Amino acid sequence: MHFFSVPRILRSLVSGCTWEKSGSQKIIYLSFDDGPTPKITSLILELLAQFNAKATFFCVGENLQRYPEMAAQIVLGGHTLGNHTLRHSKGWNTPVEIYIDEVDQTQGIIDRIQPNAPKLFRPPYGRITPKQITEITKRGYEIVLWSELSCDYDPNVNIQKSIGSLSKNSKSGSIVVFHDSEKAAAQVLQILPAYLQKMSESGFGFNCLA
Repeated sequence: MHFFSVPRILRSLVSGCTWEKSGSQKIIYLSFDDGPTPKITSLILELLAQFNAKATFFCVGENLQRYPEMAAQIVLGGHTLGNHTLRHSKGWNTPVEIYIDEVDQTQGIIDRIQPNAPKLFRPPYGRITPKQITEITKRGYEIVLWSELSCDYDPNVNIQKSIGSLSKNSKSGSIVVFHDSEKAAAQVLQILPAYLQKMSESGFGFNCLA
């Protein structure tokens, strides 16, 4: 079973994180996790450009080091780089000191590519401990989770159900997660364009988190 929307009761159990944005304008906040991945990220950037959509890319530090030219393309497209740890580490299984060090190392890489970028952090898998939240917040990061999840990371996801749920439940201020990884490629390249089309037709725009 796939959970495309995060119930409000679950959001209330994890404090100190941003689940959605407020505002009256019809703006949706797109985000992409786990990249950059050259071929996949490039195709996603092309799709976003077709809809004049801006997004936040929560990047793994090692991927930024491996593909700096791809990171530069993201920035040139008017998008924002976010922090997704150095090695896609699970917060629940990683000591606080090591986890924070990974976050800070990754932010150093981001700052060299996109100076003055907002300090946005998303924990891989959404798994983070209260102590990690406290320490990361102290360092000036906004910890961003999500209200809507495409589940594109699962090759067995029902594509039409994903598109339908995202389209039905997205509203002004929604934070929606996709993935620009090889594992998600076949799914995201079907779900994303259909979703962008449907929400554009409903009068929504797409922006970066800040």
